[in-house]
Amino acid sequence: MCTVVCRWVAGEPLRILAIRDEFVSRPFDPPGAWWPDQPAVIGGRDRLAGGSWCVSDVTTRRTALVLNRGERRDGTPSRGVLPLAAVAAGESWPDRIDHRQMASFNLVLAGPAGIAVWTWDAAEVRRVEMTPGLHMITSDGVDADNPRTARFLPLFEARPWDEVVTRTTPSDDPSALVMRREIGGHVHATVFGQLITVSDGGLRIAWSATPWIDGSWTEQGWPRT
Repeated sequence: MCTVVCRWVAGEPLRILAIRDEFVSRPFDPPGAWWPDQPAVIGGRDRLAGGSWCVSDVTTRRTALVLNRGERRDGTPSRGVLPLAAVAAGESWPDRIDHRQMASFNLVLAGPAGIAVWTWDAAEVRRVEMTPGLHMITSDGVDADNPRTARFLPLFEARPWDEVVTRTTPSDDPSALVMRREIGGHVHATVFGQLITVSDGGLRIAWSATPWIDGSWTEQGWPRT
């Protein structure tokens, strides 16, 4: 279960924390400009399918993230194309890409004008406009009634976000922010964390493959073009 924490207030920088959970054997590249047809887009690249779980467009200041939901389908197209389509097309991304054959997901699109979330449960798609302030998105949805949200949303409201993350430990507890468990002989765990700040001055990303370890974060900025 991946996790996204975001805070949007008009006139202030947009802040996003993205915690990615994945099988540790799946290779990926750190944030960079990996897509020649979208040179202003920065994000981590999935080496197997070529898409991403989280990208930001330096020009438009849009950030898009995809979280897998619990509903399953086998043999479906990669959902890694969704964030790339969303930062390119904005609210009209459903006109650019056919999501109906994909497994279920929550797609977050955040920018200077606000944050919206689309939920596809493999049956219908629903759009939620998020109110200004702090929100937490998991595979269950926005500010969902689950152990992780109940445990950590109050902490993100009260403490610096990096402090909340670095005080955690990988666990198979359903309420854990960073996790590690075995599924069918394969390790599924938190493999990446990103802190994204988007402002008029550009984009800043701090990231770590071990976000629970203080001092493991790398930070880089990209000017607005």
